[in-house]
Amino acid sequence: MNPNTRACVAYVAACLISQRNASAVYDYSQSRHISIGGTVSPTNVSVYDYERSAHFSGSGSGGNFSLYDYGGSHHVQLQINGTQFSGYDYGTSSHFSGNVSGGSVSLYDYGASSYFDYSV
Repeated sequence: MNPNTRACVAYVAACLISQRNASAVYDYSQSRHISIGGTVSPTNVSVYDYERSAHFSGSGSGGNFSLYDYGGSHHVQLQINGTQFSGYDYGTSSHFSGNVSGGSVSLYDYGASSYFDYSV
């Protein structure tokens, strides 16, 4: 998965699970903040990745979200289940999964075969 797509997924999952919004996500693999902002609710996601000047948005119900990454021009499926999340990135044809604990996010990218950690 593209690093910024991964950061957007981590941001959205954290906002949905912790039920709070933030203005950035810290990507430990890149040792830097990525400015992301917008609205995240149980039925709608409309956020903006300021680094890529791209929207990341879509809709959902029952914890299942169909999102579109305008920066990468592809769809992303996201499922939320309690503090866990999983999904599929159509841009790289790869699955991902993870969990949220407070403001910390751990995401496993099956395409990269690696864990990535974030703070929101």
